[in-house]
Amino acid sequence: MMTRKLATACAALMLSGSVWAAESTLRPEQRIEVLERQVQALSGLLLRMDALQREVQQLRGELELQTNALEALKQRQRDLYLDIDERLTQPSSAEQDSASVDSEAPASQTTVVPEPSASPAPVAIATSASANEERAYQKAFELLSQRRYEESAKLFREFLVQYPAGVYADNAQYWLGETSYVTRDFSSALTEFKRLLEHYPESPKVSGALLKIGYIEYDTQDPTRAKETLTSLIERFPGSSAARLAEEFIRKKKL
Repeated sequence: MMTRKLATACAALMLSGSVWAAESTLRPEQRIEVLERQVQALSGLLLRMDALQREVQQLRGELELQTNALEALKQRQRDLYLDIDERLTQPSSAEQDSASVDSEAPASQTTVVPEPSASPAPVAIATSASANEERAYQKAFELLSQRRYEESAKLFREFLVQYPAGVYADNAQYWLGETSYVTRDFSSALTEFKRLLEHYPESPKVSGALLKIGYIEYDTQDPTRAKETLTSLIERFPGSSAARLAEEFIRKKKL
């Protein structure tokens, strides 16, 4: 619409030039009259162009506000995902009681396969996520919240292949280990939690991964190593929720 208005204004200016050339043969008083009309017309065009410029500036301002609002909304959504992740990392009191009962039961027949010693380079996590990354993570996370662990694990693996350094990569790695832990596939869970420690050593999920590694080591009949892992967790992350759970576990199990 604004483009059409500008085109109309330019056409009027060109037309006024043509009229001026055509009326150059008029008498002086006629020419003065024509000039007055042309001045009035030009004044009107200038006013219209000034209004159009103000309209463009207003639209740009509104666009900038909408862009900022959209970015703020995306940031709130990312913060919400991370907050939900953090909440789900900490077991409820009922889950802790259940874990205590499970740990006192006979160990699972699943054996832990020692991991080969390797020191892969830590992954540098990105600072912003694309819309596709957010959708992929959300889909996998929703399946996890619905306890569809096998499907969730599949999507988390695909996510890590596609976004190994994404904003949610460390979270995806942690929850991939959790999908195996809750189904008592301790060998796979241990592998995934250790991979988190190796690839994302600065992740907020490290303390939770160490806690689960300690639990797994206890459940697979290695209480000495379990105590070492949990003690290391307490020393590295004093005062954290994971450290408090580790202290309570050590006390209850008399490690």
